[in-house]
Amino acid sequence: MFNRNRFLRRVAAITSLSLVTGCGLLSDGDPDDRGPIVVGTTSAPSTLDPAGAWDGSWELYRNIFQTLVAYPNGATTPQPDAAAGCAFSDSTSRTYRCTLRAGLKFADGDPLTAEAVRHSIDRIRAIDASGGPAGLLGSLDRVETSGDRVVVFHLNQPDATFPFVLATPAMSIVDPDDYPADSLREDAEVHGSGPYRLRSYEDGQAVLVRNDTYQGFAKPRNDAVTIRYFKDSAGMVKALREKRIDVTYRGLGADDILALQEHDSRDLQLVDGAGTDISYLVFNPEDPWARRPAVRKAVAQIVDRGAIAHKVYKDTVDPLYSMVPKGLTGHATGFFDDYGDPSVPKARRILADAGIARRVPLTLWYTTDRYGSETALMFQELKKQLEGSGLFTITLKSRPWNSYVVGYQKGRYPVFGRGWSPDFPDADNFIAPFVGEHNALGTPYPAKEITGRLLPHARGESDRAKTVEDVEAAQQIMVDDARLIPLWQGRQFVAASVDISGGEQALDPSTIMMMWMLHRKTSW
Repeated sequence: MFNRNRFLRRVAAITSLSLVTGCGLLSDGDPDDRGPIVVGTTSAPSTLDPAGAWDGSWELYRNIFQTLVAYPNGATTPQPDAAAGCAFSDSTSRTYRCTLRAGLKFADGDPLTAEAVRHSIDRIRAIDASGGPAGLLGSLDRVETSGDRVVVFHLNQPDATFPFVLATPAMSIVDPDDYPADSLREDAEVHGSGPYRLRSYEDGQAVLVRNDTYQGFAKPRNDAVTIRYFKDSAGMVKALREKRIDVTYRGLGADDILALQEHDSRDLQLVDGAGTDISYLVFNPEDPWARRPAVRKAVAQIVDRGAIAHKVYKDTVDPLYSMVPKGLTGHATGFFDDYGDPSVPKARRILADAGIARRVPLTLWYTTDRYGSETALMFQELKKQLEGSGLFTITLKSRPWNSYVVGYQKGRYPVFGRGWSPDFPDADNFIAPFVGEHNALGTPYPAKEITGRLLPHARGESDRAKTVEDVEAAQQIMVDDARLIPLWQGRQFVAASVDISGGEQALDPSTIMMMWMLHRKTSW
């Protein structure tokens, strides 16, 4: 996940598809004592320390930690949360000043001060964890405090999008007494200041209870939420049907989505909304075959995204021809424009022109437990397409997420699959994370024209509609390099029992679930 500015309509413009007439998700309700709302997901946190994660762990962080600014329901730009107010104090977008709410406390009673904010931000950069969010702070020079309530961020370049960086769960505020300045916290305890306290995290679930000391914009509509982490969609949906969980989010498989859409159950409902999650392939420049542009371009010429979307995902995802998904300002279709429909003769010509006359051996890696149950099937389809061309010999390998991350960060995989959920919905967030010497993928991609000119120029523009030219130029460079090959763009699906309301209100602009919006219906 990564950064930048957002003046576009809310990405999760979600419409409700109720499976029971009259049982939409918008009914009013108040917190009740009928037990916690139980939410199922396949996206378990990789660490409980915000300084160590740039992944789906943010789902949990959003609910148990606070950031200075965040997204109230319906907002598309960050609004004060732990802060009473924030604004640029200069005309060049290089000095950003926040004043904290008075009397803020962590859940354990410790005061939340400006020094805690400075500590939280500084330790991200000091630790610089592998796979951590330090890359989000590239435009930050230093953090200063004034008294207990004022924090000033000095930037090293104009960056009108910095507030959106501060709104990411990576910038969660932690207690200096509990979180070391130079190392990650390793235990399962959390002391945040968000809408919920983490009562426990064990046995594949996180137990959240209302934090009565919370001060911010959230108005919890339930007293407790338990998040259960599943290995696959089938187990998660089975639990939903058996009423062992109330809501599912992230990881619903295509077959399960189709079954819900076909109204096969009278006591479940489905929210089907727009999304900006993407799936893509990464080529390692250290591999002797993957480093060759002709090999990458030949793969790009053969991959049939339409077949993947239809055969594997049953049309619950859409083919994607740029790293910037549809719905964002600056989206282009460069891979289709340059390569057109899949073509073996064109791919053969690309390899022949580069002097490659033999079958190219490539090993493709994927994770077994992160991006949904169809991931293995998608890689089998990729193997079928590439080997069917007669131009490649493909070996498939896989690992669970925690060890998979270590492998790609150490450059061990020639070609590997990744997914991306936005830090916030802006085109920059689908370019900046993947380029530069130290990017989120562990595979250096200098792209100096992008990092040195196009992105800095675009970030200085507060009117995001005026960044289109820079964004399109950056996308074309990425198409020409073919270091990253986009595959599909997802939609967001939330399935829930009919007595649960708030589903379509619970997703923020980066499609993270705000658990406090969920509640049980009190009337029909």
